[in-house]
Amino acid sequence: MDHKALYNALKSGKIAGVGLDVLEEEPPKADEPLLTLDNVIITPHIAYYSEASEIELRKKAFGEVVRVLKGRQPKYWVNRKEMSK
Repeated sequence: MDHKALYNALKSGKIAGVGLDVLEEEPPKADEPLLTLDNVIITPHIAYYSEASEIELRKKAFGEVVRVLKGRQPKYWVNRKEMSK
């Protein structure tokens, strides 16, 4: 995402507001222009969080363990290239 373009669109009112969970640079520099705007919400990588999402996350993790213990391939690979070595 082009933060400069986003900043200009927010400042001009072309975009009413934005919620961000990830930035180009993390942690953001103190002079990051997006931090000066009232129509920007930045979360610390927890925008997904809800009670329902926590339950879903646990179900998926448990399901992956069961899948692998049954000798099947994981559905949600993280390091597939490493496993093929």
